[in-house]
Amino acid sequence: MKKSQIILFAVSLILTGIIYVIVIGNKKTESKEVKGEETVKYIPVQIIKNESRSLKTNSYGQITPYTELDIAFEIQGKLEKGPQNLKPGSKFGFNDLLYKVDSEEMFFTLSARKAQLSNLLINILADIELDYPEEFEKWNSFVEEINPLSFLPEFPEMKSEKEKMFFTSRGVLAEYLNIKGIEARMSKYLFLAPFNGYVVDVYAEPGSIINPGGRIARVANLDNMEVKLPVSLEVYDKFKEKGDVRFLNADNESIGTGSIIRTANTINQSTQSIDVYYSITPEKGISLLSNQYVTAEIDNMISESMCVVPSIAVKKSQVYLLKNEQLYKKSISIIGSKQDSLFINGLNDQDTLLLEFNKPNEKIKKYIGIERQ
Repeated sequence: MKKSQIILFAVSLILTGIIYVIVIGNKKTESKEVKGEETVKYIPVQIIKNESRSLKTNSYGQITPYTELDIAFEIQGKLEKGPQNLKPGSKFGFNDLLYKVDSEEMFFTLSARKAQLSNLLINILADIELDYPEEFEKWNSFVEEINPLSFLPEFPEMKSEKEKMFFTSRGVLAEYLNIKGIEARMSKYLFLAPFNGYVVDVYAEPGSIINPGGRIARVANLDNMEVKLPVSLEVYDKFKEKGDVRFLNADNESIGTGSIIRTANTINQSTQSIDVYYSITPEKGISLLSNQYVTAEIDNMISESMCVVPSIAVKKSQVYLLKNEQLYKKSISIIGSKQDSLFINGLNDQDTLLLEFNKPNEKIKKYIGIERQ
């Protein structure tokens, strides 16, 4: 009995040892397989094929007036409206009377001075006819043209020094210049529209008393509009070289064309691009609206040999190429962009591009590319 137990124990021990050896062998095989999986990685790649292309890119901006200014007067008085009551959005034409200041007192003073000038000339017409008979008709016509309700006519030309001294000594020239000075001041009681435009905002209503320099309203020019477009640093030089654009509305319909007016000298911190300002000329029958959002279709890229790659394959103008089962970094030039793709050059035909920019892993000993079409 004791002998059989010993034999049974020995057999059990042998079987246990065999099973242990098999299990350990399987674990080593599995470990090797796992280790093998860690040293090889399959990556998506693209085989580069360069082609000659002429690029179009889009940018987005907002139409704004080229000129906006505040209406103000140099004099004090009661504000009066022009032919129309101006409110935000009201349109007006060039040279329309927008506002005026009550000038009744100044008007009567000016009319009285003109009457004095007429009397002064009438009193010396007899002397003119006697001393300067050849000039009498000229001065007589000048007197007849003086109207208290109108601006003074142009002062007649004095052909001789003697004639000039005569009118100067009689105070005619001084009175004429004094009246012209009052007329110039009278013009400050009126504000005529300097362009075709519209009212942006109103700060004072007719009937209020205004002070010199006080804002009355803000107006904007309708004839000259501009659009600010953000342009990436990669294509900025090409924009400057050929900066013509075509503007589209929200329905993708062409509404006008434009060209570069000026560019900013600094980078816009919010967009990390350079602001480029374009003029905009509407197409026939199209009315441009201030603050309207537009798409600028830019067809200004020089035709070059380039390839199209996904945006995620590029970082800081660099890509990774697969060669001999290893990854190598290479610098490239970005020419343009479209949706999620970039137009680049700097790669050769048949180069194998890593489609997702990732730094190589030191544990990976071999990279195998899987081509994506």
